[in-house]
Amino acid sequence: MIRDLLLGLRLAVGGGRISGQALLRLAMTTLGVALVVAVLLPAASINTLVSEQDAREAAQVPQVEPRPGVDPLYRLDWFIDGGDDYLRAVVVAPDGPNAPVPPGLDRIPAPGEVVVSPAAADYLASPAGEPARARIGGTVVGEVGKAGLGLASDRVVYVGDTAERLKGEDYTTPVYGFGAEPDGLALDITTAAFVAPVAVVLLLPLLIFVTTASRMGAAQRERRLAALRLLGVSGRQVRRIAAAESLVGAVAGLVLGGALFLALRPLIGHLDLFGMRFFPEDFVPSWPLVVVIALLVPGLAVGAAIFGLRRTIVEPLGVVRQGKPARRRMWWRWSVAALGGLLMAGTLLADERSNATPVGLALAAGSSLLLIGVAALLPWAVEKLVAGLRGGTPAWQLAVRRLQLESGTASRVVSGLVIVLAGAILIQTLVGAVSATESEGSRWQAATPVAAQVVGDDEQVDEAASLLAGTDGITAVHEVVAAPLRAAGDGSGWHGQVLIGDCAALASRAELGTCADGDVFSVGALRESSGLAMPEPGARVRFYSYGGDGEQTDGPQWTLPAEVRQVPADQAAREVSSILLVTPGALGGVTPSDAERVLYVTGTGAPARVFEAASLAVGPLSWEVDVRPALAVSDSSRLDETTRTMRGMLLVASIFVLAVAALSLLMLSIEQIVERRRPLAALSAAGVPLSVLARGSLWQNAIPVAIGVVLAVVAGIGITLPTLRYAGLSLSLDAGLIGIVCGAAVLAVLAATALTLPLLRQVTRLDGLRAE
Repeated sequence: MIRDLLLGLRLAVGGGRISGQALLRLAMTTLGVALVVAVLLPAASINTLVSEQDAREAAQVPQVEPRPGVDPLYRLDWFIDGGDDYLRAVVVAPDGPNAPVPPGLDRIPAPGEVVVSPAAADYLASPAGEPARARIGGTVVGEVGKAGLGLASDRVVYVGDTAERLKGEDYTTPVYGFGAEPDGLALDITTAAFVAPVAVVLLLPLLIFVTTASRMGAAQRERRLAALRLLGVSGRQVRRIAAAESLVGAVAGLVLGGALFLALRPLIGHLDLFGMRFFPEDFVPSWPLVVVIALLVPGLAVGAAIFGLRRTIVEPLGVVRQGKPARRRMWWRWSVAALGGLLMAGTLLADERSNATPVGLALAAGSSLLLIGVAALLPWAVEKLVAGLRGGTPAWQLAVRRLQLESGTASRVVSGLVIVLAGAILIQTLVGAVSATESEGSRWQAATPVAAQVVGDDEQVDEAASLLAGTDGITAVHEVVAAPLRAAGDGSGWHGQVLIGDCAALASRAELGTCADGDVFSVGALRESSGLAMPEPGARVRFYSYGGDGEQTDGPQWTLPAEVRQVPADQAAREVSSILLVTPGALGGVTPSDAERVLYVTGTGAPARVFEAASLAVGPLSWEVDVRPALAVSDSSRLDETTRTMRGMLLVASIFVLAVAALSLLMLSIEQIVERRRPLAALSAAGVPLSVLARGSLWQNAIPVAIGVVLAVVAGIGITLPTLRYAGLSLSLDAGLIGIVCGAAVLAVLAATALTLPLLRQVTRLDGLRAE
């Protein structure tokens, strides 16, 4: 056995006159295996990545139980919203020398000192971070270490202050230590439902590429094996030698793929994925998965080479292929597709937007099985459709006859294109649906849109209003009072919110038309997710507040006016949807028990500039007030950035996988031309023009691709509809995208055919008919 394997290894890189083809097969197999390994190793590192992040975040959990001999560390969490980015500031002050030090810090910063994470330092040094820098103040004296961060992209700032100042704040927490038990790795069903089909789209074309590359030069290899049979090698030894030839490329691919992973891993720290960056050193594949990859991927390449000999008889005097095609076993192909379709259809029985675990698992498994099933059914579909084709031009007849004789190989290669097209339809439709849904409700804008909201206690709000009043670029500061409200009774009925302000303030939130003191407006459909309707006009409602233990405390009652004017949801800002807008005169002297004062800031110029001016103006108040951008402005900007990122990732992934599928198609075309070089030369000698042979090669690739495109569109829509329903998104098919990805498949066929023309011209020369 060892001698057989060693002989196969020598033949993989030697073989006399055909060493060039052997080396090409070796290079293609190595490249395919390397790409698969380079994709699988980061995937095998996800468990370690999440575990390390979970452990660091658990170590940062503050412990509030007093401990003997430990002084409290007063801590106040302060989130700074910069419009497009967030910054988490932690204000800390020790109440003695034995106060605990937060993870990632060498010491507790003194008053006026600031310790920043690397991502926060970059943000504060940029023009976008100027408002946050003005509000934080202080002097940067250090950097937050990895132990104090969950992700490399975390923007965390520790701000030193005095214990006397923090003790009087409502949201200050005394901390006596840090650390808790990690939660452990939990399966995110929603993520799995969306990631599973993407993984199939990425991996299946790569696996097809590996199997195609491992079977390159099959005719030459089989003749070489026949020569070995003439020397006395048995049929079992022939298969060992063939396996060893493929094993060389597989092992080389393993080494190259591992080297690619190690070389590219440091670059992961610079990869920004929806605002998240990871620590490269956390990407460590678990050893059980590494062993599985090391055995499974080479086994696939070797198995493909041996499987290719299943219908070939290698004898000492030549190679005989069984002329009668074997009947395809269809039961497993239909079983995979049917099971995937049943699982996808079963999700339609659940409630819309149901995030139940069984529904998510069914969606993930169903979409993956349906994609695999469609790829498996493509050879059968091509075989059935071409079996009845008759007539046509000579080029068409050459292509159809070739497909009637053997369509399975071409169809298997085209299956990679089908998977890419179906996956692209799914992902792009999801991106479009998310964009359309998130942008709903933010269409309306006041004539002078609100750029910033300032929230705080009474004293700080008054001071903020005075600071904003004299700021250049700010034209108006409107004040409203937000308070929780519910139906009078036992508290089990309708719950909502009320905004109280004058007509000018309320008009900045919705299109009110005529307004006078004493009016009440309801925005949109006043229903909660439970379906409880708002009390009718004239009904009794009650203000309430939340205590420190989270329990509700009843406040004063209020009677709704007899007339409540309706405002359509598309004529109001999104954040005021399904709430009441009330002018002070309508309350009749009733004062809410738990009111929050909010300042709405408007100004001239772009809302982002006005927000920046407001943040700089209230900078002296630091964490005592909260400055937020208007939701319509900030969400639109973040949505645009996220959409651009997702579209860019989709484009890069689609181009990569399409390129792999097209390369597989090119290798197949080259292999078929080399195998049929004598019949092609005979056709040329008989007077068949080269253009006819070229068109025949084009049709031979185009027919399976055309059938595959139809299946891909059907499969893409089939997995998209239940997925959108699961996510609660509306269907928005992008016909332009479907046309683009289908056009890309056509271009791949044209490119593969064009690249084979020089070889076709070479093999059709008359000296191709010469025999040794």
